[in-house]
Amino acid sequence: MQEFYKDIDMDSAYQEYASLIYRFLYSYTHDVEWSQELMQETFLRAIGSISRYNGSCKLSVWLCQIAKHVLYQELRKKKHVKMVELTDYLPDSSILDGEASVLNQENKIEFYQAIHHLNELEREVVLYRITGELSFREIGEILGKSENWSRTVFYRAKQKMKKELNTYE
Repeated sequence: MQEFYKDIDMDSAYQEYASLIYRFLYSYTHDVEWSQELMQETFLRAIGSISRYNGSCKLSVWLCQIAKHVLYQELRKKKHVKMVELTDYLPDSSILDGEASVLNQENKIEFYQAIHHLNELEREVVLYRITGELSFREIGEILGKSENWSRTVFYRAKQKMKKELNTYE
């Protein structure tokens, strides 16, 4: 069996994938500092377990798997549940007048209800794209699929959401 890990320079891997791992974690936590801490822990764990990397998936996918494991482990350990306000990552509605502001808040709720009605995979792609600001290529890599697959899933999810949102009107 080939030892893939011997060819991997973790400093280079960090330079190449730190941003991706951070955005991946941020799409779950919506917390800048916590995402940075989790990203650092992800790379520490990756360094410690690099001998187990067998090349069966891309290095970025392997790192995302570690990141997800680190996140879930931290959630269990700390029972850390951070309530995220929609206004933390959506456009500021304070610039709108009173009535428009109320309508904007209702639209946010309807928007997230529409996301909630998607299946798990569609929801994951939409949230990675919107809140994690990941590219379709990065989403495909994380989920072990192609860039075109990510685009297609996002497009179909968007169509379902439009249909759902039209029922609210």
